[in-house]
Order: sequence, then C-alpha cells, then structure tokens
Amino acid sequence: MIIDLRSDTVTKPSKGMLEAMFNAAVGDDVFGEDPTVIKLEKKIAKLFNKESALFCPSGTMTNQIAIKVQTQPGDELLCDTTSHIYNYEGAGISFNSGVQAKLLCGKGGQISSQQILENINQNFDWLAHTSLVCIENTANRAGGSYYSLAQMQELSKTCNQNKLKLHLDGARIFNAIVEIPRLKKISKLKFNDQNNSRYNSQYELIAQEIGGCFNSISVCLSKGLGAPIGSLLLGNAEFINKARRVRKVFGGGMRQAGYLAAAGIYALDNNIKRLNEDHKRAKYLSNLITEFSYVDSVLPVYTNIIIFNLNKKIKPDVFIQKLAKNNIKAVSFGKNAVRFVTHLDFTDDMLEKVEKSLKNIF
Repeated sequence: MIIDLRSDTVTKPSKGMLEAMFNAAVGDDVFGEDPTVIKLEKKIAKLFNKESALFCPSGTMTNQIAIKVQTQPGDELLCDTTSHIYNYEGAGISFNSGVQAKLLCGKGGQISSQQILENINQNFDWLAHTSLVCIENTANRAGGSYYSLAQMQELSKTCNQNKLKLHLDGARIFNAIVEIPRLKKISKLKFNDQNNSRYNSQYELIAQEIGGCFNSISVCLSKGLGAPIGSLLLGNAEFINKARRVRKVFGGGMRQAGYLAAAGIYALDNNIKRLNEDHKRAKYLSNLITEFSYVDSVLPVYTNIIIFNLNKKIKPDVFIQKLAKNNIKAVSFGKNAVRFVTHLDFTDDMLEKVEKSLKNIF
C-alpha cells in the first residue's frame, strides 16, 4: 500500500466518477458545442452567483487568463509573498501579461485592506499603474489558512473604492467554504433548505457571498475534490468572452472535454462536504507531529495542509527517504520543512500506518 501525502492532486477518479465520465455526452468545446462542459460552466457560475464561467485545463491557466484580461502591460498587481501566482506559475505574470508583482508580507498568507491602501501607486508617469489585487484562498504556503467572509468583503470594498480589480485564486476554495461556518456563525445569511439540491445549503450560500466579492474567481476541481483535471474561471459575461479568446491564445482550447467536465460535475455533487474528513485527519496528524523530538515546529493547521519544520540535525531529504521506505510519499517544502496534504484517497487505515511510521522513524 502506497500512501501519498505529497498533494491533494494525486487522487484517482472513484468508480462513480469514472462512470459519469464514460457516460458523458460530448461535443466540440472550441465551437461551444460540448453539452457537459456547458452544464459544468453553468453549474459553477450559479453556485458562485456569477454570470458565466470557462472550463480550462489548470488553475495556473485560469489565474493567468484572469491577470491577462484585467491588466495592461506595464501595470502592477498586489499579492502576498506566498502567493501561488508569484511562486509557482513560471513567472507567468511577467511572461504572459507584461505585469509586475508587488509582494505584500501578509499575516498567515493573508493581506489586509490597509496593506492594499498603502501600496497603491500614485498616478505618476514613472510608477507602474496598480490595477489588480490577487488573493489565494486557502493559502498553500501558509498551511492552508483561509480568509473569512468578513475579510473578503472588506478587501472587496477597498478595491471597489480604489478602482482596483480583485481576483481570487480559489485553488482550494471549497476547503475554505466548509471551514468558514466554524469560524463564526453566519446568522445574517438566510437560506432555504428546500432549495438545497445536492449541496449543503449553507455551503451554497457562502459560495454566493464569496462570488459577490470578486471580479474573477479561479476554482480548481482536482485539488481536494478529486477530479483528474480542470479548473474554472468565473466572472461576468464580458470578462468570460475575453477570457475565452485568451484561453485559445494560451493553447487551452479543448475539443470533447465533456469527459473531463463530467468528472467536475461529479466532484461538485459528491465531494464538497466530505472535505471535513480531510481536515480532521490533518489536524490529528498535526497534533501527533508536535510530540516528536525531531520536529521543531508545526504551522497551525486550518484545513488539509500540514507544514512542519524538522530540527537542524535532520535534513528533509533524509526524512523523506525514510518515509519512502515505509511506502509513504511526502515533499520537502523549504529549507528544513516538510509538507503533508490529506485528501479523499487518504483513509483512516493509512492514517494509522503513518502514525506508526512516524513514531518509529528514528
């Protein structure tokens, strides 16, 4: 038995998801004729109360399209130092859009309205034009921390008042959505259980509130939700029309993509609420890891990501090799850090084996 804790992207389609894929009705999506892609795009747009959506191969592509459409060469965007768009997208901000990033040192991967206000460039010819703010929810390098609804709404207000566009890299947005109700009771939000569909109606309503905060949203279907591929870009109809052209330029036009879209529909219908299980296992692992003498520190665990620092006597590569001998996969995540990510293919039996291995690794 191989236990893979490198990422939540390593999952394999379940039997039910495979059946949905094999049974999908398909067409040519470049011509706008794939019925299953259209169904997925309408479904996710409705969930986040957006006019339209665009199915793309990856979250990197949806993020980069969003930046391209909402900026001009020579502009500047604001993002946290830990942001995926800056660290892990191959310098795409500058390569694709001719835009530079101003990095803000947020708290736990989260930037504040005050930081935005302090970093908007004045309207001088010699300064880059500040046009876009990008946030990541949840924040990967910050241990899966997440913005609350109030925080997102405050950022939205600040951006609107200062004529800035606001983009959400929602690579793990559903991990945030299932945790937000624990953060604070959402008493002002009312919902009708009779309109629940297959979602938890509270999660639906949170998604709608989030949708109202952003000009554009990237939603990943493979991280956490278990689809084999795909992300969606959400926004108003004009934005998505422009985004579709950029997707083609970036090489993201797909043909019979309905087979992939069917996996996304299945994931949205079946794999959101169960994210709570991943979070519970991650927090259990975090509490366990803090007990070991070979661990110096563990970042707070908010969702499904555990990042811990080994003591200076142990190199991450050596630690990972020892895990591999027990058929456990993990990744180095910095100078002396290791990352575990829980997901739907990581079971309680696997958790038990990892616990035994960690207790006996040295």
